[in-house]
Amino acid sequence: MRIDVTEGQVQANKQVLGMKERRQVPDKDPWPVAPEVRKMGVKGPSFKPQMEGLKRTLRVTNPLARECLGELMGTFVLLMFGCSASAQVKTSRETKGQYLSANMAFSVGVMSAMYLCKGVSGAHLNPAVTLSFCSLGRVPWVKLLPYTLCQVLGAYLASGLVFLVYYDAIMDFSGGNLTVYGANETASIFATYPAAHLSLSSSILDQVVATAMLMLCILPLDDQKNSPAPDALIPPIVAVVVLGIGMSMSSNCGGAINPARDLGPRLLTLTAGWGTEVFTCYNYWFWVPMMAPLLGGMLGSGMYLVFIAWHLPDLPTNRPIDSSSTKPTTEVWKQPPAPEKEGVELKTAVF
Repeated sequence: MRIDVTEGQVQANKQVLGMKERRQVPDKDPWPVAPEVRKMGVKGPSFKPQMEGLKRTLRVTNPLARECLGELMGTFVLLMFGCSASAQVKTSRETKGQYLSANMAFSVGVMSAMYLCKGVSGAHLNPAVTLSFCSLGRVPWVKLLPYTLCQVLGAYLASGLVFLVYYDAIMDFSGGNLTVYGANETASIFATYPAAHLSLSSSILDQVVATAMLMLCILPLDDQKNSPAPDALIPPIVAVVVLGIGMSMSSNCGGAINPARDLGPRLLTLTAGWGTEVFTCYNYWFWVPMMAPLLGGMLGSGMYLVFIAWHLPDLPTNRPIDSSSTKPTTEVWKQPPAPEKEGVELKTAVF
């Protein structure tokens, strides 16, 4: 039997044999592929050995702390997109964007934030969503306060960074006078404020209805009894829902539908030079976007249960669930993962 060997193969064999004679071994791959990555069939470099030690040092082992970090970073990304777009539209006097572009930027922020942290915390990004899930039994009540605080903190930090990025533009637009009222007001870049014609009762109704619509539209997305969306497509679908709400129900109050989205930036304006007027203006209106969305989220969740969820047929007990496309609605809270397995698996990922 004849075996054809190319010249390159002959040279390679000689080189290997020579290294063995000198008791040498080929150099190891400086970027080894992690075993769990190799099992997935993913080709490419993994962490350097030095990075593995840094990861073990900085890795948070407490599950709740990890989830809170996820909520903080997710809300940070959401507000970075949204407030930056608002600043660009306002300070350019709508020559570099319009009302629609600001709404679209918030929607892109929702989608990006959900892809960023939904595998860690579920990507609530909104205290109204967290409260609704607690009431539905999907999230333990003990997580409500930590999630909310981290969401507000993430919104505050993002607003502060936007203020620094657009500082010169804001000062040029306002003439150095940071106010809530007037043609050159800039407070609305960050927090939401009511239209001049709006009454208190109408503003409360506006926020309750808009947040109820949010919950009513996103709860079916991972309901196995309904027509659930593939898990990877939930973020863009939620982003489209948020875009629709912003385009149709935001002219009255700015479309907050999220207490953290409003309170975090409002606290930033309080500390950055606008003063207490951001809380006292419009007869202390600030509490409306803080409280009304919480009520609206509960209302929307209740409407979904009463009108839809309780009337869906039960799933067969032996029905297999394809975890690659959709996820069950029941939350699975795991203990800290083993070293070879990253992350906390959450079955809920919504805005």
